[in-house]
Amino acid sequence: MVRTILGTALSLFLLSSANQIHAQEMLPPGRSTPAFDQLKALAGEWEGKNSSGQPVKIIYSVVSNGSVVMEHMSPASPHEMITMYSLDGDRIMVTHYCSAGNQPTMETGRSPAANGKYDFSFVRVSGTKTPDEGHMASLSLSMPDKDHLTQVWTFDNHGKSVVDTFTYARVK
Repeated sequence: MVRTILGTALSLFLLSSANQIHAQEMLPPGRSTPAFDQLKALAGEWEGKNSSGQPVKIIYSVVSNGSVVMEHMSPASPHEMITMYSLDGDRIMVTHYCSAGNQPTMETGRSPAANGKYDFSFVRVSGTKTPDEGHMASLSLSMPDKDHLTQVWTFDNHGKSVVDTFTYARVK
């Protein structure tokens, strides 16, 4: 009886694994653009500093069959954050999972050029009690070359804005 159950379980596991592998082989890579490909090229580890000189590390990974770039930010404080970059039609969207507990979404203009400069403007925020509660409102990325990156984040809180600039160099 135990052998039958184990045999059935093993067969179901192998069949499930084979179906997942087959499904992955059938899926074409995620849609991309030259601008989004430039963001994908950020994949790897980066180290830098914020405006106050505090150390910050980020890791970029290309995930979800090439359709998303995930940024994992680890500042000197224990407040890690995740930012997800994806295509939405002819725009690049950003959803920032902030240590403040909210999730602002920002977007580029239509059809951004692959020129190493990306400006993301506020679209909406979830996870706040009121619309003017503190949240990230804009992001600018500048990549002067493949090994350097600058981020300028703007945080809006009840009508007041605070800007923080992060500069990074590629580690790996």
